[in-house]
Amino acid sequence: MTKLPISFPLKKRFQVPTFKRLRKTLHCKAKALCFPHYVKMASLFCYRDSCPSVKNILLLDSEGKRVAVKYFSDEWPTNGAKLAFEKSIFTKTLKTNARIEAEIMMFDSNVIIYKFIQDLHFFVTGGDDENELILATVLQGFFDAVALLLRNNVDKREALENLDLILLCFDEIVDGGMVLETDPSIIAGKVATHTMDADAPLSEQTITQAWATAREHLTRTLLK
Repeated sequence: MTKLPISFPLKKRFQVPTFKRLRKTLHCKAKALCFPHYVKMASLFCYRDSCPSVKNILLLDSEGKRVAVKYFSDEWPTNGAKLAFEKSIFTKTLKTNARIEAEIMMFDSNVIIYKFIQDLHFFVTGGDDENELILATVLQGFFDAVALLLRNNVDKREALENLDLILLCFDEIVDGGMVLETDPSIIAGKVATHTMDADAPLSEQTITQAWATAREHLTRTLLK
């Protein structure tokens, strides 16, 4: 594999493909042509070693502390290992300028795509042979879905007040490491309706009401 600096602009990184990465990309594209619902039905139509996968999605604050995280890999078996990983990538990316566009970093045989806004740091991690374009699409989908759900008030305070919605985003984007959805409007829509009251017709609820219903339902569940 071509050696690159630890941190490298995403656009330039895309210009340095490897045979293994190209083979994986073509393999998945070929399956996508045969199966229109390939991404949504990944568990039926592809194998874990040949399809895009995500190891974790992280949302940290400006001090490197957790806001919301989800791991899909056993590479970090303990909470201590996860916290150490989060601290390391936060420290290594802190001085980069990832507010205008996403950037990429290689760390511990992993590809990490990241982007910042206000006091929030978004990260998506994949294996070192993973397709960066797909990882970047996952990151942007998560980033934009959160912006939609928070009505563009994307900061730590608003994120914590709507933490349940952000956690639901993880489940709509990735399942067991396999990418399900990257369209932010679809992700936000599913989150808004996922825990909607079954007795209330969808046509009678606005998106704002759906968000409120989702929050209230999750709160009641946690208090049981």
